[in-house]
Amino acid sequence: MPLMDHPAVQKFVLHWGEMGSQWGVNRSVSQIHALLYLSDRPLHAEEIVEALSLARSNVSTGLKELQGYGIVRRTHVPGDRRDHFVAETDLWEMLLRIAAERKRREIDPTIAHLAELAREAEADGALPPHVRQRIARMHEFIGTLSGWYEQVRGLPKPTLVALMKLGGKVARFVSPFGRKGDAAAD
Repeated sequence: MPLMDHPAVQKFVLHWGEMGSQWGVNRSVSQIHALLYLSDRPLHAEEIVEALSLARSNVSTGLKELQGYGIVRRTHVPGDRRDHFVAETDLWEMLLRIAAERKRREIDPTIAHLAELAREAEADGALPPHVRQRIARMHEFIGTLSGWYEQVRGLPKPTLVALMKLGGKVARFVSPFGRKGDAAAD
């Protein structure tokens, strides 16, 4: 039975496409990813076209984008000259790769742009001081967030998992009073 004939697979692929579009990723690209993620074997482009009823050009473009994110890779199947594709199935690795690529595409250019705006604002005597201050604070904030991301990204996977599982309990270690509500008094 083809994978897409299973109702659970259909629901997953459709939802992944919807979720992807909410995150700014093309629905078809997200559906291709979902199908490859659920597949227990490498799929070639024509299988993806048939399973998802997409145009060949959409599948080709989607596969290139997914490879750019590093969450799908090309592989070869002995006896078949076509390229086949498999998705990363390690969820942590997938998350880290997506985050790294989004940071590279979206956050890094924003930091560079804000740095330039902050320099220009500082030199512009006609600019209201509060605007200059807010641009500088935004640059500092996003830069700090980016630095935090780089530190967290460098942690070993088991440490990341433990940190995520701790959740809000981490506040006890960083709050000077050890209680969540006391931090608001700053």
